Amino acid sequence: MGAAKLTAFALSTCLPLVVVRRLSQVDFGLYKQVFMVIGSANILLPLGFAWNLMYFLPRERERRGAVIINVFLYNFIAGVIACLVLVLKPDWVAVLCGSPQLERYSALMGVVALLWITSSFLEIAALASQDLKRAGIFIVTTQLSKTFLMVGAVWFIGTVKSLIVAAGIQALCQFVVLWKYLSTRFPGFWREFDWKLMRTQISYSLPIGAAALLISMQTDLHSYFVSHRFGPSAFAIYAIGCFELPLIGILTESVSSVAMPQISLLQKEARHRDIIVLTANALRKLSAVYFPLYGLLMITGSQFIAFLFTSRYASAWPIFAINLTVLPFCGLMLDPLCRGFAHVRFFVLRLRILVTVLLLVGLWFATMWFGMLGAITTVVIAVLAEKLVTATKMARVLGVKADDLGLLYDVGKLAIASAIAGAVTAVLHSQLAGQKPLVVLAGCGTLFFVVYIVVVVLLGVPRVEERNAVLNALWRVRHSWQTQPAAAPSAD
Repeated sequence: MGAAKLTAFALSTCLPLVVVRRLSQVDFGLYKQVFMVIGSANILLPLGFAWNLMYFLPRERERRGAVIINVFLYNFIAGVIACLVLVLKPDWVAVLCGSPQLERYSALMGVVALLWITSSFLEIAALASQDLKRAGIFIVTTQLSKTFLMVGAVWFIGTVKSLIVAAGIQALCQFVVLWKYLSTRFPGFWREFDWKLMRTQISYSLPIGAAALLISMQTDLHSYFVSHRFGPSAFAIYAIGCFELPLIGILTESVSSVAMPQISLLQKEARHRDIIVLTANALRKLSAVYFPLYGLLMITGSQFIAFLFTSRYASAWPIFAINLTVLPFCGLMLDPLCRGFAHVRFFVLRLRILVTVLLLVGLWFATMWFGMLGAITTVVIAVLAEKLVTATKMARVLGVKADDLGLLYDVGKLAIASAIAGAVTAVLHSQLAGQKPLVVLAGCGTLFFVVYIVVVVLLGVPRVEERNAVLNALWRVRHSWQTQPAAAPSAD
């Protein structure tokens, strides 16, 4: 599963790099606005309903088909609503984003939204069924087809409309694959609609889904404020500054997807201590990636932006730097915990309502007084505050004690290792001033990685089984090289 996510990461990284080079700044801003609206519809309208598969499929062994058809119908209806709004009210989208140009794309956006929303739970269905092999295949092939089609569209045609059409073709293919998979995995599922079970699923999902809707609003709201106030050209800069590293989302989602069914089962068996250990282990592993990445990007972030998106978007660096502040806290695996403990969903809902209201007020004044920097700062403060409150609540629910803080000992060591590596790398970075971005990234990245690994080992972070796994992997690589057949001698 991890390999599949990493492959998807590599593929997804290619798309924005090509698009930003083929479109003008205004068209790139329009492109970001189009897919911001479609993405918001894909998250907001289904209310995360498909995620209840993680909860119900392991528990409803006799009614698995009913669980599936309920989710399919729910997503389809949500997709129809999105499509109708975008087709019948194109002026709403234009006003919301501050771009009259969006009106001519609204109908196409509606069709894409319908297909995306309906087919969006393909990977979730496979994961909830513990069909990890096919889930990995779906992750890779979905991203591969999306990248191939959209890169082809922007490379050979180079218009915003071509990108929307390419996204629609990919979504249609995904819909066909979803139907085929569900028909094979759950034969006759479309005949098993169960209204009583649907009500139970809705009762479970709506509070969590409403909370997910609010967190999505928190995530996207600032983009709509900036887009509406400053237009597509400025929004292109802001969107680059808010660039989400695909690796972060992939790792977090991979860990959460695997952990969610486990936490649900452990919660059912009242094994709270095991949940605490599982969560701490996940935080430790994610921090081993997120801490050094944060340290390195805070040093080389301006070169990172210039290398990926060209020097035209160099002014996005201050926004990117503020946005990175959330990165060290991304290892807190809170969503699977909240979903595993159904009674917590009302607390999460109330908290997110409060945060969303405060965020709305904050963004209104922040964008007015401090512009785009004010918008991203307001969002970061809101996200970190909510994480802190939610973590405190879940610690009480799980009965976390002071002694359990020892489980985070390695996390502290990882932070120290990242700080030391960052201090050493900062010296080299100052010496490379004026060099090409690739040179700076390669030099600083190599030094940071070497120092970080050395300090991590000296601090004793790797466990015996982890060291053995690395040594075994290295031995296998070396053995495979040694057993390669020698090249045939030249005929000369």
